[in-house]
Amino acid sequence: MPAMSDKKIKTRFAPSPTGLVHLGNIRTALFNVLLARKHGGKFLLRIEDTDQERSKPEFQTALQEDMQWLGLDWQEGPDAGGEHAPYNQSERGDLYQKYYDQLIEKDLAYPCFCSERELKLVRKSQLSAGQPPRYAGTCARLSAEERQEKLEQGGQPSLRFRVPKGDTLEFEDAVRGKQSFNTDDIGDFIIRRSDGTPAFFFTNAIDDALMGVTHVLRGEDHLTNTPRQLLMLRALDLPEPEYGHISLIVSDEHNPLSKREGSQSVRVMREEGYLPGAINNHLARLGHAFEDSGKFMSMAELADGFELPRLGKAPARHDAKQLMHWQREAILHADTNKLIDWLGAELDAVPTGEREAFVNLIRGNINFPEEVRHWLDVLYTELLDYPEDAHNWFKQVGHTYFDAALNALEAAPNNYKDFIEQLKTESGCKGKQLFMPLRMALSGRASGPELAPLYELMSEARKNERLSNAKKLAD
Repeated sequence: MPAMSDKKIKTRFAPSPTGLVHLGNIRTALFNVLLARKHGGKFLLRIEDTDQERSKPEFQTALQEDMQWLGLDWQEGPDAGGEHAPYNQSERGDLYQKYYDQLIEKDLAYPCFCSERELKLVRKSQLSAGQPPRYAGTCARLSAEERQEKLEQGGQPSLRFRVPKGDTLEFEDAVRGKQSFNTDDIGDFIIRRSDGTPAFFFTNAIDDALMGVTHVLRGEDHLTNTPRQLLMLRALDLPEPEYGHISLIVSDEHNPLSKREGSQSVRVMREEGYLPGAINNHLARLGHAFEDSGKFMSMAELADGFELPRLGKAPARHDAKQLMHWQREAILHADTNKLIDWLGAELDAVPTGEREAFVNLIRGNINFPEEVRHWLDVLYTELLDYPEDAHNWFKQVGHTYFDAALNALEAAPNNYKDFIEQLKTESGCKGKQLFMPLRMALSGRASGPELAPLYELMSEARKNERLSNAKKLAD
């Protein structure tokens, strides 16, 4: 593969807007973004919406919103503009016709009148004979008169590319190394359907060439498409991108990731409260190894550490526990104001002047916005429902501990360091016996935020109320 410095990098993501974008597809977009940013290149977004029945404008809008939310910004494409517009394939029909005509003129494409029923019967016969299913070339041998007769009879032909016989096509895959395909195993393939709509093989390759795409990272399920596309590009004397076929994502059961196997749409994950940094850090490690695999990284750091030789060939396992790990890391590393926006209406009960301190207090103890509610109760409601463990701790230290705590509170209502020193001296407690009853009394939990900021954020009246209530329960 040529050195990356040999030419300006341009990558692309070319989804079909037939539904909400899921983890597998968005990982493909992420890898292409990282490759472009790594080398100071461009990332292009193209919408492959030639399937007019299934493609919906609302899915394209959702896709673009989800990509922008994740920070997967494109420098060329819908809304961004560029010299190769339009970027929706449904608007590029005249351009495709030009290249269809060129192939027909060179006798490299021909009309095929075979019905789907006829093709299925041939495929069944080939499979029964232990042969790979491929087009038998029935219509490739029709004379001009025979073609005209079929047209006059109302035939609606598809258009097939004429694959050269007895040849070997080779290319270097950026992930999988040297690839070799026998053209006799490919067979003539459809580049325009009988209803006049272009086939994926054709438009995808043509647009990559015309839009100046230099590198295409896509799923390994597209590997067998590549020889077909290279044959067309060479026949039309168009530039070829460098292809790299990345591993597929699989579930815990090693099945291809799907909705049933745990794949979620980015839109649903966003609504559930996942942060962009969590999704990006998780996906960036599915099929790619970073030198510092345990470090939470910004998009700039992910791009800096992205290397094509580090893309793996083995299936990449999606682990929900790992995703949750990166969710926690994303919360810990997030800007406070962004967390305030993320928590939204959950913070309505927090006085405006205390929101920053409250968020920084609890950020290490929540995974999703709804988990804030317990800590709202801790700081801003009168009574807590103490668990049995709390009652046991209260009884173990007795009411004298809480007498000492109330005295220390009066002496140092807003200074945790002075408070805890006095409590330690007056109660004679240390270690767990010093801290655990206090934590239970103030928060109702055996674990949680650090006691110092919790103590200093909580109002004096609330602390007095909690300690007094714990004293009663200690008897």
